[in-house]
Amino acid sequence: MLQEQEQRHVYYDRDLDIEIYNLSGIVQKFPNHFHEYYVIGFVEGGCRHLWCRGQEYDLSAGDLILFNPRDNHYCAPINGELLDYRAANITPDRMVKLVGDITGEAYAPRFTQNVVYQSEIAQSVGGLYRSIVSGAPKMEKEEALFFLLEQVLQDYAAPLGEAGQSAPNQKIQTLCDYMEAHFSENITLDDLLTMTDFGKSYLLRAFTKQVGVSPYRYLQTIRLDQAKKFLEQGIAPVDAASMAGFADQSHFTNFFKEFIGLTPKQYQRIFTEPSSCGEAGKGRPGNA
Repeated sequence: MLQEQEQRHVYYDRDLDIEIYNLSGIVQKFPNHFHEYYVIGFVEGGCRHLWCRGQEYDLSAGDLILFNPRDNHYCAPINGELLDYRAANITPDRMVKLVGDITGEAYAPRFTQNVVYQSEIAQSVGGLYRSIVSGAPKMEKEEALFFLLEQVLQDYAAPLGEAGQSAPNQKIQTLCDYMEAHFSENITLDDLLTMTDFGKSYLLRAFTKQVGVSPYRYLQTIRLDQAKKFLEQGIAPVDAASMAGFADQSHFTNFFKEFIGLTPKQYQRIFTEPSSCGEAGKGRPGNA
């Protein structure tokens, strides 16, 4: 019954070069993870408990959500309520270009709040979503996007030149860099220990505190991001799983749906079937 109530739609707009999505009738929990892109979203209906960067929030209809790239977060339903959520995903490169068009200075902004309760800006997110889904003229979609970003930048982004999120110290950053460079390999905790003078317990505590997720979750999230890129290029899910370092197809599929909300095949359909508008929405071409 719950599966019949669920709807998961993702759309890519070529004119704007952004992705939007709608999750409705959702009771799924999303575990601790992060994204490589900005997220501007709002709760259309239902209630959720959100954990983000060490803070906790109770969300309800009308609340605005702002995630910077790599803001770790996870959420769960409150009293079994069904979630209706809409959001826009914007890559860092695209965001820099948009900010330059709006402010005259091309830079990567940093959202200063992850949650804004009962924000009027939520309506602007909904307006952008509707304009894309309805196939509105390019000018109308561009206006919706620029008005939205101008509001967010003015009210909830740090000014140019202000310090961003504190980075991990050099030892922890070295471990992050290693996992990003060797994501497809069978990395063990002992491998990471050889690059530090930490003990296992201290390494786990220090890494999780500074990065926001454990070393294993960090590695799996990096692998997931790489797998998404492979899928976007039309690589078969079974091959994408292997290339990204997942042990087997079943593990990859379960992990992918747990974090993304779609199966790998559904996600790939967004990019390989431009004319389709099914469960996973409309597609875009693979990355060049």
